[in-house]
Amino acid sequence: MPGSRSYSISTVGCNFRCLHCQNYEISQYPLLHGGQITGRERRAESVIEDAVQTDCASISYTYVEPTIFYEFAYDCSELARKRHLKNVFVSNGYMTPEVTRHLAPVLDGINIDIKAFTDDFYKKVCKARLQPVLDNVQLMHELGVWVEVTTLIIPGLNDSVEELRDIARFIKGVDPSIPWHVTAFYPTYKILDRKPTPVAILRKAREIGIEEGLRFVYEGNIPGEGSENTYCPSCGMELISRYGFTIRQNSMTDGRCGKCGEQIEGVWS
Repeated sequence: MPGSRSYSISTVGCNFRCLHCQNYEISQYPLLHGGQITGRERRAESVIEDAVQTDCASISYTYVEPTIFYEFAYDCSELARKRHLKNVFVSNGYMTPEVTRHLAPVLDGINIDIKAFTDDFYKKVCKARLQPVLDNVQLMHELGVWVEVTTLIIPGLNDSVEELRDIARFIKGVDPSIPWHVTAFYPTYKILDRKPTPVAILRKAREIGIEEGLRFVYEGNIPGEGSENTYCPSCGMELISRYGFTIRQNSMTDGRCGKCGEQIEGVWS
């Protein structure tokens, strides 16, 4: 639903320990503050009411891994459905199949990070493992949830042509219509010895995704460079023009290309 508002909620903590976390102030808060938990107590009902009152079309469970506040997120999701709000998880994909199957019936969309394509990266940088993430991309798609994938590209750590091609091939093997967001890294938290990701690397990653047959590949964290737009995979027409979080123009009609009529996969209403 491009251009709509989403009501985002989070708490502190995470099940990953990523050395490059862009939200480390909240995701690692308990670790950095002796186990302390901070925040305000909220009821699921008040979250839904706030979302409705502020004219939001969806609720996003984000900033940290939302399965760490799973029970609350699930309660909100059930109530959101009753008020015709969509539910979106922004996730590292590190959850059990039982949770995935329990969540899918109330979830409309999920963006899962594939942070790299080696177990070595996951173990050293995230203190986790790769395979459960890949399994959940597959399972969420099989269960009918709209899936998108994000890879934050860190120079020298996960930016090789071979690794990027492996990620693109994996996504295509699940479904070539899954959008792949290749986004720019900026030095933060415990990885301060790397420079920001050059635009040329993001452009190469996008080219690799398209070469491998993905229908939608986006460059992120570099507003104004042009590759955050949606193009028709059939005729090439620019369908949705974006600048950061702003929609400049939407040329689609009922989820189809306004020029050739190609059906564009996604959640549009």
